[in-house]
Amino acid sequence: MMLQNREIRRLRDRLNVSWMIVILAIVLFLPLLLGLGLFVQSGLLLKELSIWNVLFTSQWMPMSGKFGLLSFILSSLMVTVLSLLIACPVCLLTAIHLTQYAKRYVLNIMHPVIDILAGIPSVIYGVWGILAVVPLVSKYIAPLFGVQTSGYTLLAGAIVLAIMIIPFILNILIEVFRSIPTELTEASLALGATRWQTIKFVILRKGFPGIISALGLGISRAFGETIAVLMVVGNVAKIPTGIFQPGYPLPALIANNYGEMMSIPMYQSALMFSALVLFVIVMLFNLASRIAITKFETK
Repeated sequence: MMLQNREIRRLRDRLNVSWMIVILAIVLFLPLLLGLGLFVQSGLLLKELSIWNVLFTSQWMPMSGKFGLLSFILSSLMVTVLSLLIACPVCLLTAIHLTQYAKRYVLNIMHPVIDILAGIPSVIYGVWGILAVVPLVSKYIAPLFGVQTSGYTLLAGAIVLAIMIIPFILNILIEVFRSIPTELTEASLALGATRWQTIKFVILRKGFPGIISALGLGISRAFGETIAVLMVVGNVAKIPTGIFQPGYPLPALIANNYGEMMSIPMYQSALMFSALVLFVIVMLFNLASRIAITKFETK
């Protein structure tokens, strides 16, 4: 009887291990399957045009057979980088204050506020951007630099996008700083370091891999955002020459055109290739952040 029960337990263990391995394999191969599916759907475009012509030309005239994506790629990169330049200092300094300076009850109050900001639908951010950010850019910020604009610019998109990604980055940074052992902080203070020196040379150094992970998540979230940015960025298919110029990010291109262009095979293939480019860029950002984390941990 004992031998039979032991065999049953071993069989259950093997079954549990087997289905967990299957689930793990699905998770590991899911990005590969997504990329492969997009590549197959992009085949028609790649047969007619070279990748060089698609990626490094800016003429977007689908009815004439011209599908240059350079202006869309640059718009996506510019609005993403600009939003990170706005959001990262805010998130980093806020996380430092909440975990190192503020009272415990302040952090308890901020947690639900951050969760509410993270849960607000992106279309609401877009409407708010039209009502508040676009007039702010056109009437106040742009005139400071001697520029006249409608307000539907890369800067407006970056401001809205920065506010959207702040709760995601901030939540991770708070947990990163809270996970650092208090013994390190106490040892630094005991050696005569000031609070800010402790933060600069102990907290930030110890939490650097987590900071990079948070920024990597923020980049992925920002690069793929569609509706809110689409509503305020202007959607003009040309290479932007500054932050007060309108742009047309890749997600906005796909969202604006995919549904009504499914009946045109070449157009649909071009949009699928746009999604593939977006997928590859996000993967490269994540890979770069992972390499940076690995090198820092090795040092």
